[in-house]
Amino acid sequence: MTAADQPQSHWLQAFLEAQAAELDAADNTLAAYGRDLVDFSDWLAARDRHLATAQRADVEDYLIACEAGGLAPATRARRLSAIKQLYRFAFDEGWRDDNPAIRIAGPGRGKRLPKTLSIEEVDALLDAARTNAKDRTRNTCLMELLYATGMRVSELVALPVSAARGDPRMLLVRGKGDKERMVPLSPPARAALADWLAERDAAEDKAAAQRKPRSPFLFPSRGKSGHLTRQSFHGLIKTWAAQAGIPPEKVSPHTLRHAFATHLLAGGADLRAIQTLLGHADVGTTEIYTHVLEDRLRDLVLEHHPLSQETAKDA
Repeated sequence: MTAADQPQSHWLQAFLEAQAAELDAADNTLAAYGRDLVDFSDWLAARDRHLATAQRADVEDYLIACEAGGLAPATRARRLSAIKQLYRFAFDEGWRDDNPAIRIAGPGRGKRLPKTLSIEEVDALLDAARTNAKDRTRNTCLMELLYATGMRVSELVALPVSAARGDPRMLLVRGKGDKERMVPLSPPARAALADWLAERDAAEDKAAAQRKPRSPFLFPSRGKSGHLTRQSFHGLIKTWAAQAGIPPEKVSPHTLRHAFATHLLAGGADLRAIQTLLGHADVGTTEIYTHVLEDRLRDLVLEHHPLSQETAKDA
């Protein structure tokens, strides 16, 4: 059977399995690759094309169709990246003797400044989490840990309870690519963690008495994953934003990660240290926060510098 005789689904399944086994790609990354490549293969099939025989013009026409469909440049760039990697895999496997996407340039991606929050807005969110009667101790711990460490939400909700034992000053976090890093805990975060551990352990003891298995997670849940999901936490933080008088569309778990980095940088932290705390592989990813800080410093000068004030008066 030639490569062209194999169903396109076989190509995608083999590629994704290789990504999972060889590169230890995260589940979210694999899911994104899968969605993008299914869309591309369906587009080809609708035009009687196959992954085995598609040419550069087909890939370019697909990207044009994506743009016409209103997809953002970042989404189109991600889809092209997935297609390139699929064909690189196909070349290595001997399914194709070329990579039709290799010379296609992706759409330009301007640096988009991350949304962030002021210290006052973060305080208001923390207050909303503390005053919410339902699951108050857990919610306070979630918010304190997120803002104190800058963790990704996927890292936060999946924290093993073993990492939190012994009143730690530092947490061991397993991030993207299964890489580990240490993040320090602030005194309020440590206090919130101790309170939640006491409440969580009491609930676990009660469940164990009923012969239910103990959870290995810091934030257990009865769902399939066994821990609080990213989606659930996303909904919680939107609720707290509304209670705090902050537009919910302005707030997400990732916004707290941006606030963590921006506030550290504004306080004089070294960019390399922030890179380490965030778990960025490349400092270039971290450098975007300098642009946020530059905007704030410019506004500060324009608002408070005496020459700027005189210029405003003259105008």
